Amino acid sequence: MKEHPDFDKAFLATQRHRLIGMRDELLSMANFASHEQSDLQREAGGEAHDDADSAERLAIEENNEAQLSALTRRLAKIKRAIEKIDTGSYGISDRSGEPITRARLLAMPEAIYAAHEA
Repeated sequence: MKEHPDFDKAFLATQRHRLIGMRDELLSMANFASHEQSDLQREAGGEAHDDADSAERLAIEENNEAQLSALTRRLAKIKRAIEKIDTGSYGISDRSGEPITRARLLAMPEAIYAAHEA
């Protein structure tokens, strides 16, 4: 397993802490969006609605689904980055095995690819 040569334990600990905070925040947002989606579906159940109400509800549901999908993808990257810290491969691209720059990881701690690969 290849390790990034420029990262010390303090940097990795800081990044792990940041990633866990991001993960927890995203999980909270996903739970909220999921509950909101359930509430919309429950409110719509069995009631007569005009076309404008139905179109608005459909637009809200589509937006919520898109947000949940984006949250899920980002959460997967965050979980992978935490796993990479734990296995010693953080800062190494999953695609090419090339190092990911410190600047990129500071800006996007969940980065699992070098900038030119993303």
